Amino acid sequence: MSLDAQTPAQDPASPDQLFAARTDSRAGQRAIALWEAQLTARPADYDTAWKLSRAYYWLGTAGAPPPERRAALEKGITRGRLATTLQPERVEGFFWMAASMGSLAEAYGLRQGLKYRTPIRTALEQARRLDPEYLDGSPDRALGRWYAQVPSMFGGDLARAESHLRAALARKPDSVVTLVFLAEVMEERKQVAEARRLAQAALDAPVDPAWAAEDATHRESARKLLARLKGSGARKPAPPEPGPQ
Repeated sequence: MSLDAQTPAQDPASPDQLFAARTDSRAGQRAIALWEAQLTARPADYDTAWKLSRAYYWLGTAGAPPPERRAALEKGITRGRLATTLQPERVEGFFWMAASMGSLAEAYGLRQGLKYRTPIRTALEQARRLDPEYLDGSPDRALGRWYAQVPSMFGGDLARAESHLRAALARKPDSVVTLVFLAEVMEERKQVAEARRLAQAALDAPVDPAWAAEDATHRESARKLLARLKGSGARKPAPPEPGPQ
């Protein structure tokens, strides 16, 4: 499902259209400013709240200079949490709140990881219950990432990570981010050939205009993974068969 399918807008100056053009970071930041003005005017507007959560996730992972990213992710959590209270039967607030929590946990060390590990999983499991098909299986993809990133002593499990990621990939086989996350899991599981195949598939996948800004980052991760795997896992020659000497 593309972002355009979720957020149709006719006005080229609307925040939806501006956010769709966020490969120019100024457009994405303008969208945020407009949505914030809307939320000030209508504090109970669910759609504005969850779209802000999504927008701050983008800002905190790719759209802002590194020193500004943590504050953006914290705002993403706040706006996502507001959305979950406004309409707890809808998926978007839970998913994007968890996305910002997950990025904070990954980027800012053990303390953040411990703080958010249970809320992330709880929110993603709720998102999956509400709509497992959301954004082509994104709840499964994010749960797979959770199980891959969390240490095993705190609930991480590479086999469960693979299971969730493959469920997401079945819904969108050319998802760049899912292919990269699964490739990283297969590297951890010492399945080097499969990790290479998946990373190459991520590089070969067609550009999805709805996610071009985010996918550029994930394609770079795929390139680095392939470079890291180069020469790894080469099969050793088989020993000679026993026979007459």
